[in-house]
Amino acid sequence: MKYAILCYNDEAAVSSWTKEEDDAVMGRLNVVHEKWEKAGKLKPSIRLLPTSAATTLRKKDNEVLDGPYAETKEQLLGFYIIDVDSLEEGLEFARELTAANPGGAYELRPIMIYNEGAR
Repeated sequence: MKYAILCYNDEAAVSSWTKEEDDAVMGRLNVVHEKWEKAGKLKPSIRLLPTSAATTLRKKDNEVLDGPYAETKEQLLGFYIIDVDSLEEGLEFARELTAANPGGAYELRPIMIYNEGAR
């Protein structure tokens, strides 16, 4: 089963990290990434630019807005695609991410359609 793991955190807090703090978090996350990549479970993972770089298209009226769709305390900062045997295995991955990068939340959502796109 494929899941998207949506990574939410306080963007202001994360963007205030020094380069050294960010590098340390990414180093800890890379340990988790490598383990799951070797097992063939980790698919694409994305770290997004800040919400200040976002553009939203409101479908109903074709209105284009600067910024993200919703104003919330925690923002979507990135996501992973994983291919695991069960929700429990997906939660195991999310728990390892949490140990490497505490704070915020990880939302696991089953994927209905997965198109790999052009290669």
